[in-house]
Amino acid sequence: MHPRTHISLCKFLTRYPFRTSSKPKSPIPSKTITTKSFPTFYNPTTIPSSQSHFNKLPLYSQFKICRSYDVETDKVVDEINLKFAEAREEIEMAMESKETVYFNEEAECARAVVKQVLEMYEGLLSRLPEKERGGIQRSMGLKIEQLKAELEQLNE
Repeated sequence: MHPRTHISLCKFLTRYPFRTSSKPKSPIPSKTITTKSFPTFYNPTTIPSSQSHFNKLPLYSQFKICRSYDVETDKVVDEINLKFAEAREEIEMAMESKETVYFNEEAECARAVVKQVLEMYEGLLSRLPEKERGGIQRSMGLKIEQLKAELEQLNE
């Protein structure tokens, strides 16, 4: 800072010291927000039946995000997903070692892991009722087909 400016600033501050300012006034009126200040649009009794199809559902059920299968099935799906990732890595490693002396060993490991994934997937599908089986097939079917196609590429 230039010395002359510094002196001018000091003189200004000594003549007009800092004063406490009043609390700033907002042009927007403040209002305490409570749960009563929100409309109760989610309450089925306040919505006429002609306006919403949600009134036939229990309270908050339209906001639930859930799978169509239970917790035990969820655990098995997670295990299959982990094995799926492992199988993809094994296939990738085998593809990288193609045309080397390690290829047969890597390919055999990949085939074994893919076989485990397919067995786990088929075992899960065989235990489930039709409704849950459809949900699993929709969520995992493409991944399983992808795994089969990658294994076929490995075998070529």
